[in-house]
Amino acid sequence: MKLFGVILTVITFGFIGFIATIITLLTRDGAFYSKLIPVVTTGIIVMIILAIYGQLKKRVVKRSVVIFFALLIISVAAYEGYQMYVKSLEVVSTQDVDLSTYQPFSNNTKAVSLDEFSTYKIENKLPKLDGATALYPVYASFVQAVYPEKEYPLYPLDNSEVVSSQTDEAFNRLINGEVDMVFMAHPSETQMKMAESKVGDLELTPIGREAFVFFVHKDNPVNTLTVEQIQGIYAGEITNWSEVDGDDEAIRAFQRPEGSGSQTALINMMDGTPLMDPPSEDIVSAMGGIIRETSNYQNRTNAIGYSFRHFSQEMVVDGKIKHIAIEGLSPTKENIQNDSYPIIGEFYAITAGSENPHLDAFVEWILSDQGQKIIDLTGYVPIK
Repeated sequence: MKLFGVILTVITFGFIGFIATIITLLTRDGAFYSKLIPVVTTGIIVMIILAIYGQLKKRVVKRSVVIFFALLIISVAAYEGYQMYVKSLEVVSTQDVDLSTYQPFSNNTKAVSLDEFSTYKIENKLPKLDGATALYPVYASFVQAVYPEKEYPLYPLDNSEVVSSQTDEAFNRLINGEVDMVFMAHPSETQMKMAESKVGDLELTPIGREAFVFFVHKDNPVNTLTVEQIQGIYAGEITNWSEVDGDDEAIRAFQRPEGSGSQTALINMMDGTPLMDPPSEDIVSAMGGIIRETSNYQNRTNAIGYSFRHFSQEMVVDGKIKHIAIEGLSPTKENIQNDSYPIIGEFYAITAGSENPHLDAFVEWILSDQGQKIIDLTGYVPIK
C-alpha cells in the first residue's frame, strides 16, 4: 500500500510540476520559475514519501524541511524584490511631443510665419490634411499661410481639416478617402501595395529633405558608427557595445512599429538585410517615446534608437541623448544640403485621387519659393 502511495505521489505531482513548468516558460519570468518549479515539485514529493514511511516526525527531517521551504521563500522574495526594483527604474513612456504648440493661428504658436503676404490662398473647400508627427510643424505652417484664420483642432474625431494622426494612420485615412493629402516619408512597400489595390497609383511629390539619425545615451562612449555597423546592430549580429569600441554592455536596440515613417526609413537603410525581431517591450509606439526610452531605460546607457534629425534635435529636447555620427559625419543641416551625410531621405506631399479642386495649385505653391522658405524656416531642408 505504501508503494502504491509513493507511485501515485510521483505520478501526480510530477505531472502537475511538468505542466506548471511548461506554462511558466511562456511567461516573462519563465527563466526563473521554470527552474524553481521542478525543485519545489521534487521537494514536495520527497516530503510526502517521508511522511508515508513515517520519517517526517524525526527532528533532523523536520529541520531539513523547514530549511528547504525557508530557502524557497527567500529565493522567491529576493527575485520578486529585484524585479520590483528594476520595474521602478524602467520608464515605459510612449508620450509624444505636444503638437498643440504648433497649431496654426493659436496664441504663441511655434508654427512659422512668412514675413510677406502669401501669393496663394484657399478660402473654401479646404483640403483635409494629415501626416507624420514630425511633419506637423511644416504643414501647420502651410495652413497658417494659406488657409482662413480659425481654429484647426489636432485630432480626427474633432472633424478638423488639419490633423496629425501619425504616419500609419494618416496613410490609412488617405487611401480610405478621409483626407485629401498627407505629409510623410516615402510609404513602405506594404503600404504602397495596399494603396495600389485600393485606390491605384498614388501621387508622391517630394517637398523637402531630412536626415535619418541614430542616437544613444549621452554617457555612451561611442560617438560614431558606420552604416555597416548599424546594419549589424539591427540585424542582431552585433550585440555588445564592446564590438564597436564601446563598453562591455549588451546593446538594446529599440524599434518603431511597422508602417511608421522612421521604421520604413530603417528598413530602407538596412538595404535588404533582414531586421532582427525585437522583444515587444523594445517596440515604442510614439516617435517621441523612442527618444525617452533610449535616454531613460532602467537608468542604463546601453540603448540605441532612431528618428529624423529635426524631430529629435528640435521638437523633442532631451539632454540625455546624443546623436551618433555616421561614417564620421554628424547629421547637421549643412551636411544634408551638401549630401555628405550618408542617410538622407525626402519627405512628400501625397495624394490619392482626391477630387478637391485646390490640390494641384496647393502643391505648386508648396514647391514655390514661399513654400520652400517655410520648410527651411521650420528647420528642414528644402527640396530645391
